[in-house]
Amino acid sequence: MSRFLFVVPPLVGHINPTVGVAAALTARGHAVAWVCPEPELAGRLAGPGATVFGCAGAPPGERPADLRGPEALKFLWEWYLLPLAEAMAPGVRAAVAMFRPDVVIADQQAFAGAFTAERLGLPWATSATTSAEFTDPLAGLPKVREWLAERLAGLRAALGDPAGGTDPRFSPHLVLAFSTPELAGTAPGAVRWVGPSVAARPDPSGFPWDRLDPGRSTVLVTLGTANTGVGRRFLDVCRSALRERADRVQAVLVDPGGTLSGGYGDGTSGADGRHGGGGGGGGGGGGGKDVLVVPSVPQLALLERGVGAVVCHAGHNTVCEALWHGVPLVVAPIRDDQPVVAGQVVDAGAGVRVRFGRVTAQRLGDAVDAVLDDPAYRAAATRISTAFRAAGGASAAATHLADLAREFG
Repeated sequence: MSRFLFVVPPLVGHINPTVGVAAALTARGHAVAWVCPEPELAGRLAGPGATVFGCAGAPPGERPADLRGPEALKFLWEWYLLPLAEAMAPGVRAAVAMFRPDVVIADQQAFAGAFTAERLGLPWATSATTSAEFTDPLAGLPKVREWLAERLAGLRAALGDPAGGTDPRFSPHLVLAFSTPELAGTAPGAVRWVGPSVAARPDPSGFPWDRLDPGRSTVLVTLGTANTGVGRRFLDVCRSALRERADRVQAVLVDPGGTLSGGYGDGTSGADGRHGGGGGGGGGGGGGKDVLVVPSVPQLALLERGVGAVVCHAGHNTVCEALWHGVPLVVAPIRDDQPVVAGQVVDAGAGVRVRFGRVTAQRLGDAVDAVLDDPAYRAAATRISTAFRAAGGASAAATHLADLAREFG
């Protein structure tokens, strides 16, 4: 049997897809491990007994919340991705020496994995947890492209094989894309469209399942795990819009930072899960104004139970998990790959796009009404769900990796 090392950044949305793939490999008798700057996070997501090696991470700091467009993209590379690669590299090399993998799987944002494998002559695969890179996000930005090429060349000289020429975001051996062309379009090279890697996760949230009303359509509002500092206004707009539809809609609003805590009336649940004062929690048609505001949700379990629509930031994992379950979306991209993913959703007919920083309660409500009431949106989401499930997910990804190991074994 073979040994596989996943090299991941400390980002939930980049670790979660690898968990199902690792489980499929393990079930076939292979050995798997991770290396991550936050081993506790990777270990919690991977589950008990996971082998996780730690490494250094990018310097502390936060990206200015108001950065958008090319400025935000350049800042992401300069402030986070490039320093992350330099910091992770020694730990990745140490993990390779200890674990002795046959194949390295490098996340598209963990260049240290690609460059280390390149330097050591190991076969490596790319874990593409978002399809945005396939669209060439630097098109039309020649100065940024030139700057990035210079920086990557410098990284290769320091960390990889100076004679190499492969983009660390795209393995020449295998690129695992956790989507399908029905959503993302086509891509060149060694891309294998495996669809989302959806696997069971632990549920530490203490979610108030008993407060869900089967007589109304559930609308999940989430901005993921990395946008806590910029979401207050948007979440407040969502709360206002969905309260006005409480006779037929029950909102579940995820607020991990507690930005909406305090002063909840109308049966709203506070960010710590406690219920606020006031009535209004009644069933469908009762006219209640309740909005469940919670710090986290068991997202897959909630989607499996049945959700009418998801309102989100167009994060790739959230979008794919919603569409996996045939749920249409309202997408409000903030930055990075999110505008690209939002465009994919709209082009596929599976959702409506709104402006994160400027949307009003009226516009947000209209968008929710559209995806709930127009069957074309759910039909498109169902079509993508069918394609996702047919692609094979974690099992297909595991097969491609096992084939790669045999090819180089």
